[in-house]
Amino acid sequence: MATRKVTLSLDSGALEFAERAAKAHGISVSSWLSKAARREAVRTGYTPPQAGHAEHSALSDEAERAAAEEDLRAEG
Repeated sequence: MATRKVTLSLDSGALEFAERAAKAHGISVSSWLSKAARREAVRTGYTPPQAGHAEHSALSDEAERAAAEEDLRAEG
């Protein structure tokens, strides 16, 4: 998956949770936050937009959704 560098503002408690969770899973905070964002988007009903978007974008969105669903299934 392609990555983009972004600047985010998180409250200190959320960042501490993310840092501890990432360390416990042996991954970077960036990777953990990416996975958490995908899972939360799917959990709250995100579906990729279909009309008016380039086919590549729709395929990318679908791949992201599928990856998030797989993560959720793996975690029970």
